Amino acid sequence: MKYFKLFLLVALLTVSCKTVQETTSKDQKATSTTIADTREIQGGMWIPSLLEGMNETEMQLLGSKMTAKDIYDVNNSSLKDAIVHFNGGCTSEIISPNGLLLTNHHCGFGAIQSHSTVENDYLKDGFWAMNYEEELPNPSMNVTFIKRIDDVTSEVFKGIDISMDEASKLKIINQNIEKVAKAAEKEAWQNANIKSIYNGNQYLLFVTETFNDLRLVGAPPSSIGKFGADTDNWMWPRHTGDFSMFRIYADANNRPASYSKDNVPYKPNHYLPISLDGVEEGDFTLVFGFPGRTNEYLPAVGVDQIANVLNPARIEIRDNALKITDSFMRKDADIKIKYASKYASTANYWKKWIGESQGIQKSKAIEKKRELEKEFTKIVNEKDLVGYKTLLSDFEKLYTEIESVSLAREYWMEVAYRNVELLGITFRAYQIEQAYLKGGEPAFTKAKESALNSFKGIYKNYSATVDKPVFEKLVTLYAEKSPKEYLPANMTNVNFTELTNNIYANSKLTTIEGAENLLAGTPDEVIKKLNDDKAYAFGKELHTVFYNKLEPKFQALNMQIEAVQKEYMKALMEVFPNNRFFPDANSTLRVTYGQVKGYEPNNGVYYSATTTLEGVMEKYVPGDYEFDVPQKLVDLYHAKDYGQYGENGKMPVNFIGTNHTTGGNSGSPAIDAQGNLIGLNFDRVWEGTMSDMNYDPDICRNIMVDIRYVLFIIDKYAGAKNLIDEMTLVHPKK
Repeated sequence: MKYFKLFLLVALLTVSCKTVQETTSKDQKATSTTIADTREIQGGMWIPSLLEGMNETEMQLLGSKMTAKDIYDVNNSSLKDAIVHFNGGCTSEIISPNGLLLTNHHCGFGAIQSHSTVENDYLKDGFWAMNYEEELPNPSMNVTFIKRIDDVTSEVFKGIDISMDEASKLKIINQNIEKVAKAAEKEAWQNANIKSIYNGNQYLLFVTETFNDLRLVGAPPSSIGKFGADTDNWMWPRHTGDFSMFRIYADANNRPASYSKDNVPYKPNHYLPISLDGVEEGDFTLVFGFPGRTNEYLPAVGVDQIANVLNPARIEIRDNALKITDSFMRKDADIKIKYASKYASTANYWKKWIGESQGIQKSKAIEKKRELEKEFTKIVNEKDLVGYKTLLSDFEKLYTEIESVSLAREYWMEVAYRNVELLGITFRAYQIEQAYLKGGEPAFTKAKESALNSFKGIYKNYSATVDKPVFEKLVTLYAEKSPKEYLPANMTNVNFTELTNNIYANSKLTTIEGAENLLAGTPDEVIKKLNDDKAYAFGKELHTVFYNKLEPKFQALNMQIEAVQKEYMKALMEVFPNNRFFPDANSTLRVTYGQVKGYEPNNGVYYSATTTLEGVMEKYVPGDYEFDVPQKLVDLYHAKDYGQYGENGKMPVNFIGTNHTTGGNSGSPAIDAQGNLIGLNFDRVWEGTMSDMNYDPDICRNIMVDIRYVLFIIDKYAGAKNLIDEMTLVHPKK
């Protein structure tokens, strides 16, 4: 009987999830092929190995001429072989037979910054390699290909009994994941990792190849690649040439290798031809990449907590940090370079959270989820689905319990871990002390070496002058607004101006030399010196409360929420068998399809789907931090010198579509109906940033650089014809 229950559990979980994308039933095919309103088939981030059937039919209804195997094929060259996970956080694509990569300017920003100095500022002036010898190595960067995707759900669930508690299930699942990944069929230079989808109801194995020799090839100046900066970020109309170029290098056998002068440009199984024909309203678009994280199936109470409790706290903290940092960046060129990447990273999600909360309200996402939950409850009761009857009340109870701990955790994350750099440094030092207490001298040595290595990068771009007022403002906010039951004792009844002055005047952790001095000596000597340091002593108390009181409670409650969410996901698919369910994004390879399309953000306001260089010049403010334009681009505009890349006397710049994207899709290729590159995904419209929790095809739009603008900048602006010559330019419409 025990084994029968196990078999039934695995079978139900596997079938209920796999049928979402592998459905080939006549009823669902018939439904797909008769859909007249293409609005209903847009949205979703689909597994590329599971496109045959419903998804293939939907793509063709939107205008695609490709088959599922054109997109993903293990045995033959396909689009997937040109799609690359870029340094773990973005997407890139191969656009030549010589391993030339295209991604966003903001994805390559850290690398561009690392090669920049005040005297040789590639952020300000751009960079272009005219031959292989001029390409710049980036030892800490890598790119990863997906070679194969296998469903391993049954293997991962082996040994699970339905009567087990959640901790026991997770323990067996994790053991099985390790075992299955280790036994995966792969080459010696390849890796295997397993990811869950549908909230842990299904598991996929990804066989990957990671290349560690990545060289900077080209980047426009920030006045092109970041035009509009933070004012235009998440906005439409947009006029940004958000691209940069790298090249993958491999060993003599075309396999991954660490950087070496002997390495050669990588020869891909597939690279994307580039269309010169442009886009128009209604054209099919496929975005292929590695979206980071979505939560489309959260209950109403969960979305409400994010929009109305957590997001406001995050926004206020970052708003204050950004204002202070910006005031220094505008006055000091050195600080501007040091903080450019950090500032952009902080501002990105600050503005996203603002738009997300507004979008949730505007789209009535919470109300819609409550209506769905009302219908869910009705069907569950009618069918007497006993196992699902308490799911929504369980959510209500657990989200109520976790609210204060989640809010306190956000204050620690945003203040002590992310936005006050000195506190982030104390956290690395805290890890050294904890390693010694738990693992003795070997663990201490390992943790110290890791911290010292990270400090080299941190202090290179650190200014105590900037960090000091950020510390005072954010720590004050932390003390005033974090739930009191999780507030460290050293943050009560404190004059934070005096505290800040004392710490920054006396702590050795404000300089790399001081940090190295504190970490020199025997473990006992180091620990004593650290605890005598005023910054470390203050930070240690915050980190101790986080690890001993805050995080354990959060994780315990979150585990319970995840268990209910897993069951709720399975229940939704069972209760609403005709609804479309795509797996939430989790940084695995996904396909999202849509069309080039404008939208109406507000009553009486309509935004068209494309912009041109004329809009750049309309926004141009000479010398402005965000809207300056290089003189050469101005000259090309006035001369209408667009070469083969212009259209009807205009130079296309950006366009929007209905593709469902999120963070991680930055740099993803926008591909046309025939499989050619037409653009480069880089953003979403502000009104639609709630798409991570509630995709709405009426207002959710992704923003892409028109590939013709990319080519125009490379060719006519930079004069890097060597790069154009290695690409394959086509005219599919002609």
